[in-house]
Amino acid sequence: MKRAILYVHGKGGSAGEADRFRAVCPGFDVLGVDYRGELPWEAAPQIAAAYDEARRQYEHIILLANSIGAYFTMLALGDQAPDRALFVSPVLDMERLILDMMAWAGVSEQALCERGEVPTDFGETLSWAYLCYVREHPIAWQVPTEILYAGGDHLVSRQSVEQFAAEHGAGLTVLEGGEHWFHTEEQMALLDSWVKKHLL
Repeated sequence: MKRAILYVHGKGGSAGEADRFRAVCPGFDVLGVDYRGELPWEAAPQIAAAYDEARRQYEHIILLANSIGAYFTMLALGDQAPDRALFVSPVLDMERLILDMMAWAGVSEQALCERGEVPTDFGETLSWAYLCYVREHPIAWQVPTEILYAGGDHLVSRQSVEQFAAEHGAGLTVLEGGEHWFHTEEQMALLDSWVKKHLL
């Protein structure tokens, strides 16, 4: 029985991040998706292609996705049937996140529509085309899902995560005081144990 974990990184990450999970996940081949681009219409087809390739080689596939990688994964694989998904600090409601960033930047929908793109002080460029794409491509997700969320996440609201978990019957584990980016020794140890627990 061939089993694989398909790892989808977040913004600024890489497929190489998958390497650290090999020691944590004995009995699984861990495959990092080397997608290019930061736009959903760029990333999603590449993730779908990687999944299709893995499906030809493995009987069982678990998705492991981080941050915006979770959104791209849901967009790409909404009509597929992996065994389950493990989402870490996931972006689950992209429209809500964009609207939140617009509020932080003091940009109205009308202004964004008129200008097309608006750079912000916090390093993100708001895009009318991106917002329209998100609204035109709603997520349809039926895969059994577990979520690991940091209580101190500054990017993804707790409300959006709790709402998704309730609507989709997803399991939710919250690391109180943690941040969107899991990076301390304690946080990484918790991440490892959480992944191992949900591979069973």
